[in-house]
Amino acid sequence: AICVLVISCPCALGLATPVAITVSAGKCASNGILVKSAQALETLGKADTYVFDKTGTVTTGKPAVTDITAYGIENDKLLQIAASLESKSEHLLAKAVCNSYSGKILTAVGFKYIPGKGVSAMISGRKAIGGNAALMSENDIDISLAAKDSDTAAKQGKTPVYFAFDQKLIGLICIADEIKPTSIEAVKALKARGSEVVLLTGDNDITAQAIGKTLGVDRTVSEVLPAEKSEQIKQLQQQGKTVVMVGDGINDSPALAQADVGIAIGGGTDIAIESADIALMKSELTDVVKANTFSRKTMQNIKQNLFWAFFYNVIGIPIAAGLLFIPFGITLSPMIGAAAMSLSSVFVVTNALRLYKMKDK
Repeated sequence: AICVLVISCPCALGLATPVAITVSAGKCASNGILVKSAQALETLGKADTYVFDKTGTVTTGKPAVTDITAYGIENDKLLQIAASLESKSEHLLAKAVCNSYSGKILTAVGFKYIPGKGVSAMISGRKAIGGNAALMSENDIDISLAAKDSDTAAKQGKTPVYFAFDQKLIGLICIADEIKPTSIEAVKALKARGSEVVLLTGDNDITAQAIGKTLGVDRTVSEVLPAEKSEQIKQLQQQGKTVVMVGDGINDSPALAQADVGIAIGGGTDIAIESADIALMKSELTDVVKANTFSRKTMQNIKQNLFWAFFYNVIGIPIAAGLLFIPFGITLSPMIGAAAMSLSSVFVVTNALRLYKMKDK
């Protein structure tokens, strides 16, 4: 009876999952992938849809002004008004505009940020507006004069930003953010594993489609307001898909929380990292592929551990109970049973430690 109790100890079954998860989390951390929960590591390997934000995620996050077109005023005056207006904004596009101007900044009063659209303020007693076409339309600003310049820039993957002053369009500033080479590599690798890859951005459709084509994504969803990003994730989940959201900004936080697994770029905002289940400290999308690999290998290792522990108990318990005594007169010593029990735990731990050697091919 003692031998049966000893050899049927469920230690191996109890160790099968937590040891593998712990070893895998350590391996991920050594590769700059910080996993916050075991559930995220488990779910990632089963994900069939990956949704990427654009600015700062698939791009370098260092946009720069490429084209300046003024209407009715000098380029320098356009830049002064634009930089003065954007000087109070934390958006990456706003910083690009400010970096392109080194002159005197005018005082902007009553600054207002309109999520997903742009900004507005009073400069020299007149209203200044900077943002996308939707914001201009809301303020009854005619932008037909910039239609051709805007379309040309958008087809090149640039983001056109309109500026109006005193209810008149005064210029168009186009901004480009370079796509990371590793982003294209990551998209290709995920698609090769059978996953759907979606680009989700607030950019206008022409710009978004141009960038999506360069990346090679399956689908591009454009002109999405920050509040609508989580709704897009929810719609995918309602279709029965397991969704991974990858983003870096404040605007991505609700979507990161909504997704089955939220992955934040390490160079992103604190709130995005806090909302995510996994953080990539190297800010490279190829680490998303690595995390997927590590997740799959971890689950495979757990299944191996559970199979061994179950198989061991199925074989060992009947022998310890005297299965071999009637035909052969063989009984199992309690000391041998104790050694066998320890061996099962050693096997599970040793198998889990093999995860330290796993590599992403």
